[in-house]
Amino acid sequence: MARQTPHPTPLPGLHNAPPAGFCLRMPDFLTLKEAALLLRLSERALYDLARQRRLPAVFLAGKWVFPRALLLRWMAREAGPQATRLDPPPILAGSHDPLLDWAVRQSGCGLAIAGGGSLSGLEALAEGRALAAAVHLPDPDGGAFNEASVRDLLPDAQAVGLVWAWREQGLILPAGNPRGLTGIADLTRPEIRVIGRQSRAGSHLLLMHLLAEAGIRLETIRFVAPPALAEDEVAAAVAEGRAEAGFGIRAEAMARGLSFLPLVRERFDLVARAQDWFSPQLQALLTFARSGGFAGRAERLTGYDIGTTGSVAFRA
Repeated sequence: MARQTPHPTPLPGLHNAPPAGFCLRMPDFLTLKEAALLLRLSERALYDLARQRRLPAVFLAGKWVFPRALLLRWMAREAGPQATRLDPPPILAGSHDPLLDWAVRQSGCGLAIAGGGSLSGLEALAEGRALAAAVHLPDPDGGAFNEASVRDLLPDAQAVGLVWAWREQGLILPAGNPRGLTGIADLTRPEIRVIGRQSRAGSHLLLMHLLAEAGIRLETIRFVAPPALAEDEVAAAVAEGRAEAGFGIRAEAMARGLSFLPLVRERFDLVARAQDWFSPQLQALLTFARSGGFAGRAERLTGYDIGTTGSVAFRA
């Protein structure tokens, strides 16, 4: 429980002191009252803005919740072009992809890679801790990828998603598929141990989507611990016999001589604010992605379609 200051000292220039018990170090997620105090607005005015979706807010369990970092960035944008914009560091955050990792190294673009999963990447982008995010998140209706999540997590950010590649996702299985798995329903068999991904990874969310479509409850699957933190760790767990199946991409299965059962074709995007696509780091990466060496690498890895790489997938 956060330590609270019983009788905080009023901040200079603040005519109305915070209520007793209010912590001057605000939490990452604010209540309506806390957010109104931060923005110097009435609670009614803030409530109306939240209902109109004019600022970052989430309605959970009958209450409005406000991400503090996104709220401050929204306020800075509202100040207009005269507001100072801090350039984000040259970091590509988000999901792991072997073709992307290789291209970042080979291109000499100067980007550093920070993993953690698609959702973590979008949060880093929203908070100014990354120049771009690598994401593969299914939209709620299952008909598209990434745009809905970007709109939710980066409201009014003028973000642009470019296609990195289309990838084959499915079940990574031991060579020859000795257990005879034929579909996602076979993951519920009691003898099948499954290596999963961390909860913020796009692969985890896509698997949850496929299970829901098939009417399969998550608790009926025997997941091994700990979850894999990257695509190559899924294939490694299957190759080493720690799991009989994993959900991942064809490229990693082929790299280890494993069997692969395709389930879905997904779009893997790179997302950045519109103005940041002109940064030298991202331009160098996109230029390299048009080279013959890049195309040859994608073909050798297998499971990639790079026919639309670099094209605009969406504007949010």
